Amino acid sequence: MYEEEFQVEAENRIRNLMWTVSGDYALDTKVETESYFRSKYICLYDAVKQGAFARFFDKDAFGMYLVKKVYYGAEEQRLTELAQLCVDAASYPRAAAERPGVPELRSRAFSDLLELSFTKMSGSLPGMLKIALMRGYLDGSWHCERRLAEAVARIRSLEQAEDTMALIRVTDWLYNTLIDKSFERKHGDLDYVLDTTLEDLREFDWKDYMEEESLEDFLEEYLKRLNSRVVSIDEAQDEEEEQKTGNGRKVIVIDEAAAAKMYSYMELNYGRSYLTDREQKSVNARLCRGAHADCSLYFTDGILANPVRANAQYVNAKRHSEKNRVLYRNSKNMLNRNIELMTDELQRSLRRRSEPEQYASQTGAIVPCRLWRVGRVEEPGKLFEKTVRRHTSEFVVDILMDASGSQRDRQGQVALQAYIISEALSNNHVPHRILSFCSFWDYTVLQRFREYDAPRSENRRILDFTTSANNRDGLAIRAAGDGLLQRPEEGKILIVLSDGRPNDIIVNRPNSRNPQPYYGDYAVNDTAREVRALRANGVCVLGVFAGKEKDLAAEKKIFGKDFAYIRNIENFSRVTGRYLRKLLEEDV
Repeated sequence: MYEEEFQVEAENRIRNLMWTVSGDYALDTKVETESYFRSKYICLYDAVKQGAFARFFDKDAFGMYLVKKVYYGAEEQRLTELAQLCVDAASYPRAAAERPGVPELRSRAFSDLLELSFTKMSGSLPGMLKIALMRGYLDGSWHCERRLAEAVARIRSLEQAEDTMALIRVTDWLYNTLIDKSFERKHGDLDYVLDTTLEDLREFDWKDYMEEESLEDFLEEYLKRLNSRVVSIDEAQDEEEEQKTGNGRKVIVIDEAAAAKMYSYMELNYGRSYLTDREQKSVNARLCRGAHADCSLYFTDGILANPVRANAQYVNAKRHSEKNRVLYRNSKNMLNRNIELMTDELQRSLRRRSEPEQYASQTGAIVPCRLWRVGRVEEPGKLFEKTVRRHTSEFVVDILMDASGSQRDRQGQVALQAYIISEALSNNHVPHRILSFCSFWDYTVLQRFREYDAPRSENRRILDFTTSANNRDGLAIRAAGDGLLQRPEEGKILIVLSDGRPNDIIVNRPNSRNPQPYYGDYAVNDTAREVRALRANGVCVLGVFAGKEKDLAAEKKIFGKDFAYIRNIENFSRVTGRYLRKLLEEDV
């Protein structure tokens, strides 16, 4: 137990240090704690370097270069070892300029690494180059073998690197000079390697590089793996752990003190909750049951609406919000057209819904032209006419959007599509609420962008939409449905935008019941049960799937027949509009 608690403490420290240096609390990267037990300085310096590299350079562009180089036959291990040296040289000066403690941390990390791994490093040319660099940084003596001297000079030149391309050029030169002098002659120069298309990469057999279950997502997973390796300086890091895919889910155990701090952490990074402590406890006691018994709900208007202070996460959220608003301004004509179109279509459906229906009856308003039958025919029939409205029920709409890290690449488009829907509903005076959900530690965060009866001016708050962390779909749907069921309207509609992959980390509080990890069939079945429970209570639920084709089966299992697959997120509002029109013209 002590070792597990120590590992959790180490992971928290590493992740927080990396986020602090990067200034991006949404940074989704792998955290390895194994080397922390050998030397905390090595592990902590890796975290600093990882944060600095992500902040000042384009880690995905650098990673994609490595993928393309491997595609042409480069030896992955040697290539990433050289890339590590370049990343360190370029990232260190920028981190040290902002944080005075970084030079001391680096010195201790290098000293420990030389002591622990000298023998292993001295067995390869990249390892000998690393030794020469670390000794030079530690004692200022740059004397080394002649064959390494130019390589050392090239790497040190990256201390003034202005962009990611400088790192790519030096890494490529190092590999072609020290590892495979015939590479350029056999496969082509750097420009040729960089011109490789994604289609070329997808056709390659990556079985030698990835585990079988990762093959469908090889580019994404392999890129993450290489990005993780190029910021690590620990020679003894367990490579098998780095190659784990979805089957390696972790259960994190925390102590009483850490649990007490978690709520403060949520406030700092997601904004204060709009519920009182008493309301929060009541909701958790009522909803966090079954598969979610050891979880908590956190209701917030977001860090921009109700911050504790202007920390790094606030700055990051502000930056994403500004990007969304730039996209909004650049898309104004498209937005107005789509809003007008959806408004008109809903208006026609509402008008048809409220049109009166007349039929002959034994009671009601008398019809004079039928009175001639009285006394002249044995059965005069129905002499009256009754008028009724076809549908008298009012309705309410909830939009629930997945805000986990899987939506990061399209968060601006998701925000615009939700804005279109919200504007069209507001134009037709339909009460509606817009929420996003993600999960961090054992909290499922529900961010509210507008409340049901809020004024139309609130609609633009959806442009604050940002993504991060994981997603516990079942609990989020249960919580959204709970609010919907408390509304007085007879017709209740829930629209859920998701990627079909419920996936959440497990955090065990003291005395918890150690729930099963929330992913795979267990999570899909739980989410499907929540959808069925809402439908049994009269809520119409539509699942809009915007994920990968291989997850279609899971999404269909969750939402059944009321399910729509969109290949382009720009179809979100169109699909939602069609579904709403269909329900309006029926008796919701």
